[in-house]
Amino acid sequence: MSTNQALFERAQRVIPGGVNSPVRAFRAVGGTPRFITRAQGAYLWDAEEKRYTDYIGSWGPMILGHGHPAVLDAVQRAAAEGLSFGAPTEREIELAEAILAQVPSMEQLRLVSSGTEAGMSALRLARGATGRSKIVKFEGCYHGHADALLVKAGSGLATFGHPTSAGVPPEVAQHTIVLPYNDVAALEAAFDAHSRQLACVMIEPIAGNMNFVRAGVPFMKRLRELCSRDGTLLVFDEVMTGFRVALGGAQAVYRGLIPGFQPDMSVFGKVIGGGMPLAAFGGKKDVMSQLAPLGPVYQAGTLSGNPVATACGLATLREIARPDFFEALAQRTRALVQGLSAAAREADVPFCGDSEGGMFGFFFARALPQDYGAVMATDKERFNRFFHAMLDRGVYLAPALYEAGFVSAAHTEADIDATVASAREAFA
Repeated sequence: MSTNQALFERAQRVIPGGVNSPVRAFRAVGGTPRFITRAQGAYLWDAEEKRYTDYIGSWGPMILGHGHPAVLDAVQRAAAEGLSFGAPTEREIELAEAILAQVPSMEQLRLVSSGTEAGMSALRLARGATGRSKIVKFEGCYHGHADALLVKAGSGLATFGHPTSAGVPPEVAQHTIVLPYNDVAALEAAFDAHSRQLACVMIEPIAGNMNFVRAGVPFMKRLRELCSRDGTLLVFDEVMTGFRVALGGAQAVYRGLIPGFQPDMSVFGKVIGGGMPLAAFGGKKDVMSQLAPLGPVYQAGTLSGNPVATACGLATLREIARPDFFEALAQRTRALVQGLSAAAREADVPFCGDSEGGMFGFFFARALPQDYGAVMATDKERFNRFFHAMLDRGVYLAPALYEAGFVSAAHTEADIDATVASAREAFA
């Protein structure tokens, strides 16, 4: 049997840093990454056959848990029919219809293979549709690793302490305006300074890449007003929140708080692929018709709408659309955050947490941060010690302070109770 350490040493000889996505390397928390061999329900097993309760869920997609029978059956049947055709299939239409049925702000969408690809394509489309170059993003929000969006992007970049990435020329980033999250005054000043020059504003409505931080309702309301006033497209990055915080995504949550609220474009990933490489971007027909082959904005992909990925995504969406699915998931997630908070209070450890649907986050701080600066001021060293204490007890949390966590439908009340009991020991 291979050990995690032996596999990590072997991986580092052939893969940069030993991992294919940076946060997996445990550089932020120290120690050796766990090499996963299998998963089922709410659990993962590593190369040393240790079992963990999984609160990463492949960074969000596994909303049903691992190995859900209906999803496995759909994937196996699709794989037997063919892995890739490079031609249209009926299942692409079915998946698009299933997504659009739950997201009234979109009339059409295009399927792609990753959240980065969807965000990059949405940005290009926004520029092409408006004829403008400048974009706004927010400090701590991550929209994939496209050059123009790797500016104060949170997530893995925050973990490694870089405000941007090497290899991004200044002339590429010069049209990206970065504003503090939840700052209405800064937002208004940016719109006043660049009136009718902004192609789009891209935002994580509930940020999951500086842990879990909500956009306040007054901030979101003003953002919508300013975009409408200036003809700037409001782009919701729901790669993480889409079909995870609610059936209609975070925009459904905000529509309940701001009557009639809609973004102009949306970016989805993770849950809509059910664990397979699949994402999408969409909006109204007048914007989407600017895409090739109808319009001048080019976008293409060999594996876009892959038949196995669409089967996986479609089976997942059918399961989560069942009555009361999200009510049960949200209740379980709230129970976890409330249990952790109570255990921290017992030990007099500064701690706060929040959740929406099946997504949650927590900080070692007295009050929930509202922006990236406040997140960076929380107790990172205490988080690192807590992470390892929980890992030792068989609880697999995100190996970085700056990442949100996820609960699945496979997590039971007993799993939540056991996690809180482990946390009580760790806090002590």
